[in-house]
Amino acid sequence: MITMLLMVAGILFLALQLEDKFKIPSPLGLIALSFLTHYTFRQVPVLTGNADSFATLVIFLLPILLISDSLEIKVADLKAHGLSLLYLAVVAVVLSVLIALPIATWLFADYELSTAAIIVLFAMVLATDPVSVVSIFSKFELPHRLKVLAEGESLLNDATALIIFVFIGLFALGGGKITVPYVTEISGSVVLGSVTMGMLVGFAGLFTMKTTENRIAEMMVLIITGYAAFELAEHFYLLLNLLGGHSHLHLSGILGILAVIFATMTVNHWMTTSITDENNQIERDEAVLQQEYKNHTASSNVISNMLSRIKTTIAERERHLRTKEDVQLLALVANTILFIAMAEMIDLNLLWKYRVEILVMLLATTLIRGAVMGLFAWISNRTERMADINLRWWGVLTFAGIKGGLSIVMLTMIPNSFAHLEMFKAVVIGIIMSSTFLYSGGLIFIIASNQAKFVAEKQADEHH
Repeated sequence: MITMLLMVAGILFLALQLEDKFKIPSPLGLIALSFLTHYTFRQVPVLTGNADSFATLVIFLLPILLISDSLEIKVADLKAHGLSLLYLAVVAVVLSVLIALPIATWLFADYELSTAAIIVLFAMVLATDPVSVVSIFSKFELPHRLKVLAEGESLLNDATALIIFVFIGLFALGGGKITVPYVTEISGSVVLGSVTMGMLVGFAGLFTMKTTENRIAEMMVLIITGYAAFELAEHFYLLLNLLGGHSHLHLSGILGILAVIFATMTVNHWMTTSITDENNQIERDEAVLQQEYKNHTASSNVISNMLSRIKTTIAERERHLRTKEDVQLLALVANTILFIAMAEMIDLNLLWKYRVEILVMLLATTLIRGAVMGLFAWISNRTERMADINLRWWGVLTFAGIKGGLSIVMLTMIPNSFAHLEMFKAVVIGIIMSSTFLYSGGLIFIIASNQAKFVAEKQADEHH
């Protein structure tokens, strides 16, 4: 156990050093160092022994990753860019699957995949990884609107991909009949259930957070809020049974993801509002002090009270900001553990065996994503309520589709009796690894080569 702790801490330290000194995004460093460590020290105690254990580990770590990512999304941004995020998180995923159906039938003709199997395969590689995107964006100056679109899409499209995977792909794979009423009912149950649970738990967390001024206690409230929402979602199917609705076991996982997001966003909205109010209060107090100084009539009591209030306000603001940083540190540790476990699970011989299928899938998904983002740009540039998308932004949005651990969780839901399970495992894992390196490289190249233009756009954005 001590050896494993040293391994996790050492990998995270080196990854952060690579990020600080060589601008290598931490997810890339974590993956590379995890694989290097695993194949160098094969006798080190393993984190997971099989796919089921890995899925359990991912589900355990998933809420803290979602909590950290949800802290990047603000309610004001959702209001301002709601239409754009709706397209990116829902419409784009659905369109991608529809485009994939005829293409995959041709690309994987030797396997004779059914429509249900194609939906299952593509849904798994449509869920993106917000951790990688946020990590890369944090190293550059980018327009706020672009960050909202890319980070928001990475966070919110997981639920859409899961709904398609479970309630359309797996349901049809098991012989179920897909109808419009069925899809409408399931989608409505997921959205309404997760929003309701998430906000209720979020308000409970918000009430609790207002009772403390301790930074560590604030962080605990955030963690408890997120995990409580996730746990309550596990039992949502019992409520559906009482109401006479569907009680599909996998419904809880989808609800859990959305519930964590909405619960965290509820608490974060208050924290963000508090930080804004505290900044405004500091500016007002500074203005009063300057005016008192100009009038030469300031008393020692007035100055003392003002300075005391400014000091208290700054302390509160710093506490909220450091709470977010603490959660982000926990998320980095969780991500490190996840990548080490992934290194233990991956069979390089299997990836080599299906190298052609992996390459074909990577090319197909990249082209589909580029086309869907191109359509998004075309629509956005003709709609006043959506952000204008230029060629640079299109490139960023296209390469922001880095895949993550959620795809592995979905992979473990496929029945063991499925004939093409081995190929699906190789393709999904291969896409996760290749997209992490290739997409991240493409993203960094686009941003770095256009940094001056992005900075100008950011300044214009802030002025507006």
